[in-house]
Amino acid sequence: MLPIALPSLWLPILLSAACVFAASSFIHMVVKWHASDYQPLPNEEEVRAAIRKGSPAPGQYVLPHCGDMKELAKPEVQQKFVDGPVAMLMVSPNGLPAMGSALAKWFLFALLVAFMAAYIASRSLVPGTHYLQVFRLVSVVSFLAYGFGGIPNAIWMGKPWSTVAKDLADSLLYGLLSGGVFGWLWPHA
Repeated sequence: MLPIALPSLWLPILLSAACVFAASSFIHMVVKWHASDYQPLPNEEEVRAAIRKGSPAPGQYVLPHCGDMKELAKPEVQQKFVDGPVAMLMVSPNGLPAMGSALAKWFLFALLVAFMAAYIASRSLVPGTHYLQVFRLVSVVSFLAYGFGGIPNAIWMGKPWSTVAKDLADSLLYGLLSGGVFGWLWPHA
C-alpha cells in the first residue's frame, strides 16, 4: 500500500494539538502541580535591584561568567565558583508576561509536534493500521518531542531533576493523548 498523504491527517493534527493545549492548561491552572517548581529568593528585592542597576538586555546569562574555558584554570575564577552563587539567568523584557503570545506559541509548538508525529506515522504506517500500532508510534514520537528536550536543562543548566520528572510526566500524558487521537482518527483502508 502507498503511504498516507499528510493532508489527510489534518484533523488528528489539529485535534491532538488542541487536546495537548487543554491538558496543559488543566495541569497548570487547575491541578497546579508545577507551582512548587520555582522558588523565591530570600533577598529578591536586593537581587532585583542589582540586576536592574546593571540593566541587562533580555537574554540568557551565566555567573560566574567565563568567556573561555581556559579561564577556569585561573585560581581567582575558580574561587568565584567556590564562593558562589553559580547561576543561569534568563532575563525577559520588562512588563507583565504576555500570556496571550506565550499561549499562542505553545499551541503552535503543539501543532508542530503533531505535524511531525503525523509525518513519521504517515511514512511508517498504512491506511487501516490497527489502533494500537498507530497509538504506540505517535505516543512515543510525541512523548520524545515534548519531553526529552528538557533533560539537557537539568544536565547543563541546573534545572532540578524533580521538575524535569514532572515535565516528563506531563509529556507522557501529552504523548498518550496524541497517540489516542491519531489511533482513533487514523484513515481506514
